[in-house]
Amino acid sequence: MSIDVLSHPRGISVTDKAATRILSVMAHEPPGSMLRVSVSGGGCSGFQYIFDVDRETAPGDLVVERGGATVLIDETSLDLLAGCTIDFVDDLVGQSFKITNPNATASCGCGTSFAI
Repeated sequence: MSIDVLSHPRGISVTDKAATRILSVMAHEPPGSMLRVSVSGGGCSGFQYIFDVDRETAPGDLVVERGGATVLIDETSLDLLAGCTIDFVDDLVGQSFKITNPNATASCGCGTSFAI
């Protein structure tokens, strides 16, 4: 299955489906809101993905834009997310953002935590 992506610095990509969903979510947020994706310690496998809404960029943020949607990634998370693809899936289990991360050596069943 092919996924339509546009690659950005550090090889981070956002699919059209993710961009569409981000725009839909941000339509209910204050003007100028953006999706922030970060990594923190924890979760079942050691690291977990965090999704937040932010209105400002921070020094060192990578800004990824696709189809009018903006994703922010903090400097600390960049190495762990390098080469990843951010997608949005809608299946029988539910709807969610899905990150395909080539740096992950294992992930949990919920798809929100990973190990390196």
